[in-house]
Amino acid sequence: MTKGTRSDPYLKRTSVLFVPWLFWINGKIRLNSRFSLQLLLGLSISFTRAVSSQNSSFPQDRSSDNYTIRMNSNLVILSATVVDRHNALVSGLTKDDFEVYENHVQQFITVFSHEDVPVAVGLVIDNSGSMGQKRADVIAAALSFAQSSNPQDQIFIVNFNEHVSYGLPPDIPFTGRMDQLRVALSSFKAIGETALYDAIASALDHLKQSKCDKKVLIVISDGGDNASAHSLVQVIEMTKHSNAGIYAVGIFDEQDGDQNPGVLRRFAKETGGEAFFPGSSKEISSICEKIARDIRNQYTLGYIPSIGGMDTGYRVVNVRASAGEHGRLSVRTRNGYFLPLGPPAQSEAIHHDFHK
Repeated sequence: MTKGTRSDPYLKRTSVLFVPWLFWINGKIRLNSRFSLQLLLGLSISFTRAVSSQNSSFPQDRSSDNYTIRMNSNLVILSATVVDRHNALVSGLTKDDFEVYENHVQQFITVFSHEDVPVAVGLVIDNSGSMGQKRADVIAAALSFAQSSNPQDQIFIVNFNEHVSYGLPPDIPFTGRMDQLRVALSSFKAIGETALYDAIASALDHLKQSKCDKKVLIVISDGGDNASAHSLVQVIEMTKHSNAGIYAVGIFDEQDGDQNPGVLRRFAKETGGEAFFPGSSKEISSICEKIARDIRNQYTLGYIPSIGGMDTGYRVVNVRASAGEHGRLSVRTRNGYFLPLGPPAQSEAIHHDFHK
């Protein structure tokens, strides 16, 4: 089938307009229930700072025991992985151990959490001809990831060669059931060329169906692409408008000239994920288990940008962590985000019941 006649509607687009991941759609705040109260308490502390920086007001309705908060929906949420100099995950840090900078200006952290919350995960599996001998190890690794994940995670499978298809039935967008995942991973033959960029574009689009605040793609491929309708530049742009972190596992065939580890590294770096390059496919399972631990031990940081509220374009984000007893720490998170063109989304009321 030629590129111009693919049946997947996601692959017919050469450019896709994404609602930026850092802003709730049309001003509607959608938070995991574990974060809702924490967010409101954090905002109550930071109202003065937010008002002075955003020129916004937060009128309250005192006519009943309920009150209404009105606020702009420009809350930035980051998922951050912290490791020490031995590359071991660091837990037990507090909000005061972090510093967040946007365009080199320090931000006030409004939301902080270190909880194992459900995640939407797309397993993007290369099934081109070069992967044939490694296929059994790849399937075993993907199942190992699922077994090591939060039981409430929402997982889906994207299989690709020169075509892209979903392993689960159309009426099951996500699952946590091992039997369904095993069938989804086994329903595709390793044959043909490679449309890696199309597969990632399709997976990013599918993630938008999930209400999980955290979203992740795990890409198992050699990084080569010789059949996509999308270009690398287009898909990198899509990742900058998405909240998905990308973890890449590169497995290579010395006889295949299309392999490209640099592409896998770039996807991981742009999104705050990590790229792995095992010596053999037998090591993929342990790597996938490590990725699951990484995801489950991330910190969640949130802030309202304090500079250039009306400016559009790309904002560079940098997160630092320090705690004397842990020595030198490194933080992995997104490089930045796009502020949307045009006026900011209108404020919307949030009603909550609190005892006076």
